[in-house]
Amino acid sequence: QVQLVESGGGLVQSGGSLRLSCAASGSIFRLYAMGWYRQAPGKQRELVATITSSGSPNYADSGKGRFTISRDNAKNTVYLQMNNLKPEDTAVYYCNADILTNSYLRRPYWGQGIQVTVSS
Repeated sequence: QVQLVESGGGLVQSGGSLRLSCAASGSIFRLYAMGWYRQAPGKQRELVATITSSGSPNYADSGKGRFTISRDNAKNTVYLQMNNLKPEDTAVYYCNADILTNSYLRRPYWGQGIQVTVSS
């Protein structure tokens, strides 16, 4: 089995910062791209940022210049540094990872989600 566990969410004032972490564990043979998505109330889940196994990032326009995605392959962990947060960043943030398991099955996995609330 594979698990993705997110941490680092919470309540922050507008203009503040948060750092999300997501650690993958379990029967992982290889970890490919990892990323963050978010879902606000009444809206569809949307891409925030992704990062390849070699460290190349990709950002949605909403986070460019404010968010930084990074990863530590030795720890099977992806991070999302969020600066200058705005109330519209309020959402449940989900970690995603493309994983090849020890059973040689490859598919995307999702974390349970973590709440980020930005007050104005």
